[in-house]
Amino acid sequence: MSETPARPRGRWVIAATLLAALVLAVLPLPEAFAPWRPRWAALILIYWCMALPHRVGVGTAWATGLFEDVLTGTLLGQHALTLAVLAYLVIKLHQRLRLFPLRQQMLAVLVLLLLGQLLDLWIRGFTGRSPETWAYWGASLTGTLLWPWVFTLLRTLRRRLRVT
Repeated sequence: MSETPARPRGRWVIAATLLAALVLAVLPLPEAFAPWRPRWAALILIYWCMALPHRVGVGTAWATGLFEDVLTGTLLGQHALTLAVLAYLVIKLHQRLRLFPLRQQMLAVLVLLLLGQLLDLWIRGFTGRSPETWAYWGASLTGTLLWPWVFTLLRTLRRRLRVT
């Protein structure tokens, strides 16, 4: 007898974490700290694409990016494109990334976040809105330093709520 495949569980957990990332993206910060705000949506998507690549993919990343574009008032599709590219890369590399110890994952996340910011910078260059300072790259550094906590928190949440 063949077993029926288990239904995916925890769709609301994934949606809630992405919604929390979007809320964190628009919380007001003092001007001095604004360039250092991590790309929360990118961090959360990197985790979910690495942990559940069959559930969270390029379409989810694109939709999340469009919501982030609308919330932040940026060019429509700017964040969508960067998040979709990041999701694609993480899904292609998820089996390797999962085997890395946390320190190596941090390095991989740094490269991914820098690549996302480079793509964002390219789009900004087309629209004539390039950043004035080197602090623009601070978001990647902050996101990398936060990765161990984001990873641990989401993994614990995924395991406790049995998200499959």
